[in-house]
Amino acid sequence: MRKVLIIGIGAGDPEHVTVQAVNAMNAVDVFLVLDKGDTTADLTEARRAICERFATSRPFRTVVIADPPRDRTAPDYEGAVRDWRDERARMIEEALLAEAEDGVVGILAWGDPALYDGTIRILDTIAARGNVAVDYEVIPGITSVQALTARHRIMLNRVAGPVHITTGRRLAAGWPDGCDDVVVMLDADLACRAYRDEDVDIYWGAYLGTPDELLVAGRLGKVIDEIDAVRREARARKGWIMDTYLLRRV
Repeated sequence: MRKVLIIGIGAGDPEHVTVQAVNAMNAVDVFLVLDKGDTTADLTEARRAICERFATSRPFRTVVIADPPRDRTAPDYEGAVRDWRDERARMIEEALLAEAEDGVVGILAWGDPALYDGTIRILDTIAARGNVAVDYEVIPGITSVQALTARHRIMLNRVAGPVHITTGRRLAAGWPDGCDDVVVMLDADLACRAYRDEDVDIYWGAYLGTPDELLVAGRLGKVIDEIDAVRREARARKGWIMDTYLLRRV
């Protein structure tokens, strides 16, 4: 039986790491890290720094796994994501068999493992295959949504109002019914620009909780071009971008 701890480490600021997460890290013998290569090397370095800062009570090993590529242009988007996640599951399963026969395994997840992170599904896939017995726990973390609202000093919800969390792909298909406050994640193309002529405010943030943090807020029609320019420059400079925004009908 492999014991795995899926540990949420927050949006980027090491101070986001909770006491529960610190205690979990100090119970880990082997950390498994999915590495996307040179483009996002600073993310791998951030994980390493968090481990060195907080996992101080016992020796640990780090096993780096090359993250398989994902076809982002496939017509069957959901099928491509499933294939990519299945390949991730296969590689993590191999690492569990080869590197973690004894002891506790830790996998660090950005933000919270329950919000737009595939680690829980990967462990469920591995358990269902039956090649290796797995028991896992999930340690929650601060999400980019919480970091976004804190940095803009706003409430996520309005009085007695609902909040809808979705993706850029879903927003491009239409504004969610019955909700005036919409959080958008995983938006590669700024789908919100379709609503620039409506009475909508935007609170946007990228690299939240890191030294590279970027923030823009205002009426969508007035700031969308600024956001687009800032976003393009940041992506060109760093090679990747992680951003989140809240749209609020006025």
